[in-house]
Amino acid sequence: MLLNTKIDEHTRSGSKQEVAYTGKDFSSDQDVRWCPGCGDYTILKQVQNVMPEIGIRKEDIVFISGIGCAARFPYYMNTFGMHSIHGRAPAIATGLKITRPELSVWVISGDGDSLSIGGNHFLHLLRRNVNVNFLLFNNQIYGLTKGQYSPTSPEGSVFKSTPYGSIDHPVNPLSFSLGVDGSFVARTMDRDPGHLKEMLLRANQHRGTSMLEIYQNCIVFNDGAFELFTDKKSRPREAIYLEQGRPLVFGAESEKGVRLDGLKPEVVDLTDGTFSKEDLWIHDEEDKTKAYMLSRFFDQPVKGDDSHLPRPFGVLYAVNRTCYNEGVNAQLQDVIQRKGAGNLDELLRGPETWVVE
Repeated sequence: MLLNTKIDEHTRSGSKQEVAYTGKDFSSDQDVRWCPGCGDYTILKQVQNVMPEIGIRKEDIVFISGIGCAARFPYYMNTFGMHSIHGRAPAIATGLKITRPELSVWVISGDGDSLSIGGNHFLHLLRRNVNVNFLLFNNQIYGLTKGQYSPTSPEGSVFKSTPYGSIDHPVNPLSFSLGVDGSFVARTMDRDPGHLKEMLLRANQHRGTSMLEIYQNCIVFNDGAFELFTDKKSRPREAIYLEQGRPLVFGAESEKGVRLDGLKPEVVDLTDGTFSKEDLWIHDEEDKTKAYMLSRFFDQPVKGDDSHLPRPFGVLYAVNRTCYNEGVNAQLQDVIQRKGAGNLDELLRGPETWVVE
């Protein structure tokens, strides 16, 4: 059922914010029951901080989750919400957005919830382009059920259910989202709150399904899975932040860049005079081919080799196209205008009846 903590009666009138909110206004009275040190705390805090900036009343915001550690999220938001069914949050969010298009709908899901049992529903949400925000918490592990490998766990991962190492090839959430024609695909991480907040705002501004993958640390069962990208010492050489219209530059002193040799990306040194920023790959959020190439930047560093590609963070791809919920409602209005409003009782009775004596 819908959860509602300390908010006024929900109305259908406009969605514009009528009072000045702070992040605390979006914090519910529920005790937050995640493990101490869990990355979910940072994500929760930034989502609460972002809510006042989107300019929508609390009564017109809904958080829908599936099953898993991340799925507790709606309890901790002082908005409407639903803790729904394993993997089926996208289906519920779709129905809600069609019937209540004025609402701001946020889907909270983990890598197991969305890419295993929920893969089918996740796929159709993306291809339909329902106007909702999808936050995918990726910790490469099943945390709630105590440490089994997940669809995003790297090959060779040793966990309780894979004591000799996982032989499964992992799902790449960004490549998957681009492959099914997602219209907004981005990545951020829990331990960079400034960037996380920026990406949340970008996702909310997008018209259509915004898929934001968030690298999230599970301190109990998979601690340090993303340490290369979150540690302040290794981050400059291992992560690259994408900016629209800017060259792909990274490194502690911006001394490295990524250029294209035909369709092959390569890391180049910007300090020896061979290459300059003018030679580098310029990021274009509307270029799907290059977005897919960026999603495949999954090189693992080899000791003594600095030529591997960095992991991209930011908006890989963003384009506008028709939203499914808008198309459904436009079609309904067109049929009503041409044929008149329907009668449910007549539909159920059908054109023929039988009398059984």
